Amino acid sequence: MEEDSLRRFIFEEFGVRGEWVKLSNSWQNARHNQHGNAAVQEHLGQALAAAVLLSATIKFSGSVIMQAQGDGAFRTLVAQSTHDRKIRGLVRCAGEVHDGPLEAVFGQGRLVLTIRPDNGEPYQGIVPLRGANLAAALQTYFIQSEQLDTRLWLFANDQVAAGLLLQELPAHKDFKSDWERITMLADTLTETELLNLDCETLLHRLFHEEKVRLFDAEAVCFECACSKQKIEYALRSLGEQELEHILQEKGAVEVGCEFCNKQYRFDRIDVQKLLADDLSAYQADTRH
Repeated sequence: MEEDSLRRFIFEEFGVRGEWVKLSNSWQNARHNQHGNAAVQEHLGQALAAAVLLSATIKFSGSVIMQAQGDGAFRTLVAQSTHDRKIRGLVRCAGEVHDGPLEAVFGQGRLVLTIRPDNGEPYQGIVPLRGANLAAALQTYFIQSEQLDTRLWLFANDQVAAGLLLQELPAHKDFKSDWERITMLADTLTETELLNLDCETLLHRLFHEEKVRLFDAEAVCFECACSKQKIEYALRSLGEQELEHILQEKGAVEVGCEFCNKQYRFDRIDVQKLLADDLSAYQADTRH
């Protein structure tokens, strides 16, 4: 059984590429600090599987951030995957979330997909948060933003999250009959199969008459990108007056990471030091 891995594959005789992902330990670690009922957890698992699949489409060092926002019971869903398959996610709800199409779960909302290079300007695409599920909304994104036929199958339970992506290659957009045949075969995929089968077995079951080249597995793990340095940077942006107000009211500045639940605490001495460091850096910059 392949766990916590991404595998890419390609159909050798025509222009369709694919990706498969299964998350187990990484899924458990990511959901550990996120609270919600089974419907909330299912959406988070699907989103994390999708984020990993989408991260495999970028050709540089960076990350993919998928964010669903709405005015319904499910307010915010965030899933992030880096180019080297480090994942994290969070949820925010304002009431009991029930199963149903996206409009019933999120209300009026939008799906924001951000491609953020480590070096360079981010790219962001936005589509309405509509459809039966996240896979349908992402397919709409690819049609509107990338003009590439793309299909996704996403499932999650309390143990495993998994996904399958098929996408036509730009140079083969005129060969619609091949694309339609492959997606018709993939539509026979069941939730049980995607959650339980390894990649090679799954692909053989779906496409045993096709020539499919399967590439080596890439490991996926949960890892939060929060750090004391990043928190200090955020605190400096609040300014001395706001930090002093918090210190007088609470005695210390306390910040918790919503992704991993790690807590950061800054007492008055810590705050004075980070402000002094900020002033020293500013003076050094102005002297140059």
